[in-house]
Amino acid sequence: MNDLITSTDRIENLKMIQPPAGPRINMDTILLASWVKPARGHSKFLEAGCAMGAVSLLLAKKFLNKNFHITGLEIQSELVKMARMNAELNNLQEKADFIEGDLRDKNLFPRESFDGLVINPPYSSISAGRESLDASRSTARLEISCTLDDVGELAFRVLKGRGRFFAVFSSLRLDVFISTMTKYKIIPKRLRPVYPKINNNSGIFLIECVKNGGEGLTLMPPLIVRDENDAYTQDLLRAYEF
Repeated sequence: MNDLITSTDRIENLKMIQPPAGPRINMDTILLASWVKPARGHSKFLEAGCAMGAVSLLLAKKFLNKNFHITGLEIQSELVKMARMNAELNNLQEKADFIEGDLRDKNLFPRESFDGLVINPPYSSISAGRESLDASRSTARLEISCTLDDVGELAFRVLKGRGRFFAVFSSLRLDVFISTMTKYKIIPKRLRPVYPKINNNSGIFLIECVKNGGEGLTLMPPLIVRDENDAYTQDLLRAYEF
């Protein structure tokens, strides 16, 4: 497995092995991890499409002293190996485990077996996105092995009643995201748009949904990444504080 050790970085007190190409830790990773809130009492979470395990391990560290456990699911076997190595590097095996599998596999998990679902799904449809020469990167960016319908179906299937769903996604497809999740009774409850700068259009948004939730969506204040001096804002820096 030495060929997997391509670069080792420290992020938020975690030591992370990452591939030289393909999915890597970025701002979306940190924002999604900072956005997640556990349910009261015991919280059993699933991260679908976990790559090398960054979000899962950030959450395991964030909720280290809570009754929290997360399972990371990833379709690419090399990334699953890397995620397991990262859990061992940080001594978080009891809080996070990683399995190889396809989120479209309806026999992978029992129905209604998780309190929460976390996901950073591919932002672009195949028709709209440009495929990367790196297959792993294309899988992360394009709806090759995971569409929004797949995500909605997964959430309805594996979440318990009133289970919570957390995601980061492209603002250009906000309408499609909400309509698709609502179709599967994954009802948006909190939404926070993220802007690169104050006068720019929003690039991504953070969203929390509830399975079988009632009517009512809270549109939260925007998160601005950089101020007029091109410095990171306090809002963004707070997201990096675990």
